[in-house]
Amino acid sequence: MHVLISGSTGLVGTELVDYLKRKGHHPLRLVRRKGPFAEPQIVWNPETGQLNPAELEGIDAVIHLAGENIAAGRWTEARKRKIVESRVKGTQLLAETLARLNNPPSVFISASAIGIYGDRGDTVLTEVSGAGRGFLAETCKRWEATAQPAKDKGIRVAHARFGIILTPNGGALKAMYWPFRLGLAGNLGNGRQYMSWVALADAVGALEYMLTHPQIQGPVNVVAPNPVTNARFTSVMRQVLIPPFLPMHYWTPPAPAPAVEMLMGEMGRELLLASARVQPVVLEETGYPFRFSELKPALNSML
Repeated sequence: MHVLISGSTGLVGTELVDYLKRKGHHPLRLVRRKGPFAEPQIVWNPETGQLNPAELEGIDAVIHLAGENIAAGRWTEARKRKIVESRVKGTQLLAETLARLNNPPSVFISASAIGIYGDRGDTVLTEVSGAGRGFLAETCKRWEATAQPAKDKGIRVAHARFGIILTPNGGALKAMYWPFRLGLAGNLGNGRQYMSWVALADAVGALEYMLTHPQIQGPVNVVAPNPVTNARFTSVMRQVLIPPFLPMHYWTPPAPAPAVEMLMGEMGRELLLASARVQPVVLEETGYPFRFSELKPALNSML
């Protein structure tokens, strides 16, 4: 398949381009400005509406990953506006452009996040669970709704609701490595909040699986089948990174919830203290073969 990818230089996009090529697909990059890439490139600009429909004619599929990093800084009002607009404007431009094509792609996979479920304690959440409350939930609802023009055109639309993507090359795991390695990181708050994670290998594997399985549409939880509490995640990180002859292998000081909120504000509450116990029902029921279903083997392979 000829697959157009936005956000191709990001954490997931970089790995996805290489993975698709290994699987025999032909990736194209949707970029703000042309760069030294081996793959064909199409230039766009969601801020100005720049996207030439003629360049999209005949493309088999689109995977839309572009969006402002939600964890790059404290959520000021200006930053929250940038997070929302980077998702809504890009998705709207793509969806409306695809809807005008004479030969549109068969599938449009647009990134989303399990933040749509909000803080739900130990409730098991699936693709049919309703949206929660909070900034992330509202952002994700708008993000997904903006793809409607593509769906109205008859294009198969899937929303990849990513959990916490684990890779030593970036994101949460890279940020946590040295604090855990040095024995400085413990539970966040009471540690009972659920963390729904996915290895990067499965994040890109699931995207390619969604491309090639036409029965998959609508929300898709891209998470491993076994979410863990923050306390369990912390324990496994200690086991993997700290030798057993050191006392930090067994216990590290927690970060009290008030301290997390004081330092990080709303971002800390929604990204670190909120609980989402999410199951990948669509992927499991359609037979996706997870490479990593359990946390400890996943972290051992990465760290």
